[in-house]
Amino acid sequence: MPIKSFRGLIADGSQATVFLHTNNGSTGYRITKFEVMPTEPGVSTSENVVKIYKTEQAAVTGTIDFEDNRLLGAAYYQSESSSYSDWKQIVFDNEIFNQDIFITNKDNRANSTGMNYYIELEQISLNVNENTVATLKDIRNQ
Repeated sequence: MPIKSFRGLIADGSQATVFLHTNNGSTGYRITKFEVMPTEPGVSTSENVVKIYKTEQAAVTGTIDFEDNRLLGAAYYQSESSSYSDWKQIVFDNEIFNQDIFITNKDNRANSTGMNYYIELEQISLNVNENTVATLKDIRNQ
């Protein structure tokens, strides 16, 4: 299946939207790759949490809860200036969705570090039943 890629920059404490919805909902997506990088690598000390959600978030937090059924993926990036950096990312690649997704960024050290993100999505053609299931899951998550 075709792969669509999206990249962007997200400021600390903000939320970005990746527009994916279609009129008939017959196109589904699954995340295959999710990577993050700070806007100024090696310059500042930061501890960023970048998350991908199925629904828009009322508040941007640095808390990761794998039991949240709206969460599609999370990345953690830590930097101690130029001497040390570490990152982890986890994607729930079994989740299929057919609506917009939302990316959040929170610097837990309050240094206001922006993050770049790169996401690859596998595009999947959904039959009527799969379309209905994906849409109902999205509605329930609202």
